[in-house]
Amino acid sequence: MIKDLIKAMRPAQWLKNLFVFAALIFSRQFRSPAQIGLSILAFVVFCFLSGAVYLINDVIDAEEDRAHRKKKNRPIASGRLSSRKALAAATVLMIIALALAFAAINPDLGWISLIYFFLMVAYSLLLKRVVILDVLVVAFGFVLRAWAGGLAIGVPVSAWLYICTFLLALFLALCKRRHELVLLEGDAALHRKILAEYSPYLLDQMIAVVTSSTVMAYALYTLHQRTVEEVSDKLYYSLPFVIYGILRYLYLVHQKAKGGEPGKALIGDLPLLIGVLLWMLSIFIILQFK
Repeated sequence: MIKDLIKAMRPAQWLKNLFVFAALIFSRQFRSPAQIGLSILAFVVFCFLSGAVYLINDVIDAEEDRAHRKKKNRPIASGRLSSRKALAAATVLMIIALALAFAAINPDLGWISLIYFFLMVAYSLLLKRVVILDVLVVAFGFVLRAWAGGLAIGVPVSAWLYICTFLLALFLALCKRRHELVLLEGDAALHRKILAEYSPYLLDQMIAVVTSSTVMAYALYTLHQRTVEEVSDKLYYSLPFVIYGILRYLYLVHQKAKGGEPGKALIGDLPLLIGVLLWMLSIFIILQFK
């Protein structure tokens, strides 16, 4: 049961919660052990909340998942993990996460964590079935993670960083929708009902808009006066790695039929992984030598 419970919590998807560290890095607080500790605690809070949300989502979708050729093997859909036990575990995870947020970090993070949890539950219940709003809610979830990271260490986050986070998350969500739609073809709506509202052409148009917006937003962020004064006046040197990473990801989506799971795409594609690591290295060097 423990193995199935952990599997249903989808720990591989917790990589998304690394966005809580954005504030720590771009505020140059990564030299402070105390701030690092608070960021790690915030990361743990969102991992627990993510696990709880995935459990609740699979309980809600259990009937639909049983009719799906792959999802029927999920722990809850297959019956290996009962809905009662899954909901009990989700409740425990939520309580632990919120207790950590409110008591061990600060009340502001607690409220954001609570908003995130209820938004994701609303997504599982209803919002994921509303065209366009489904991907916007996913993207806003990443913004809440970045916001939580700033609240955890008491640092205001630049509006440009929120915009970049939102656009990048929206880019990944749209690419995931396209991957699912093209890969599953006629069975796409069985996998995810909302896919019936999309078409490859529509998603390509959306992705094109968001791709250019993401690159432009990051470029403007690196050149913004506040960024130059408080972060670094050399941050724009990292822009080529961002452009390469986005274009490489588009290549994987369109030419290699990947992109359904960004985490797997990152780990499974060496050029993309190297590009991301070089971006991280460039950020580290730039911030070290301001």
